[in-house]
Amino acid sequence: MRGEILSYFQMCQREGSSLQRGMNYRPHGRTSVILMSRHPNAPYRDELQENDTVLIYEGHDIANRNNGPDPKAVDQPATLPSGRLTENGKFFRAAQEHRKGNRPPERVRVYEKIRKGIWVDNGLFSLVDAWQEDDGTRKVFKFRLVALPDEDEERADEVQPPEDGRSRVIPSHVKLEVWRRDGGKCVMCGATDELHFDHIVPYSRGGTSLTAENVQLLCARHNLQKKDRIQ
Repeated sequence: MRGEILSYFQMCQREGSSLQRGMNYRPHGRTSVILMSRHPNAPYRDELQENDTVLIYEGHDIANRNNGPDPKAVDQPATLPSGRLTENGKFFRAAQEHRKGNRPPERVRVYEKIRKGIWVDNGLFSLVDAWQEDDGTRKVFKFRLVALPDEDEERADEVQPPEDGRSRVIPSHVKLEVWRRDGGKCVMCGATDELHFDHIVPYSRGGTSLTAENVQLLCARHNLQKKDRIQ
């Protein structure tokens, strides 16, 4: 559920995978998963654009090995020494095949790290494009993903942002501000587990995701009780 807050263990349980990598193309044949972070010290440059309806996700480096090259000084790889595709290569191939009209866009579940060990489900996105660019030091992969509206999350052919330009995806700085303000607890009962980021004025009634004033922390019980009612 978009906006749900999970521990790393809960996230892995849900996806049926250890998710040791940030990019996971169809783990165990399931929906693809990527992990993102927008903290100042994050290892990759992930960006949310167009009112947070579009994610530009940076590919991943070679593994950091003893006596090996600096991963930040080497082109991000599309293949392994064996010739098999890396996760970069798998996602890149899927995006290019979609661009050619050979397949619908890959559906990708996006989780965002907001604090150490704490992740939020940003919902499903469609992978619609991919390219390589020079960052001044080496070539990196970039992937363009478009957020699916909640009601269309099962539609694999959705490739456009919501028509009104709004997104349920809550910006990173708003999530962090709300988490600090509400003390990591449900504002109704003080619970610290099964939390969700909740729109006070519901998104379906024009509520915004862009300000902390319209977002609060609710536990699963109070989130279900509230549903779309304005309180």
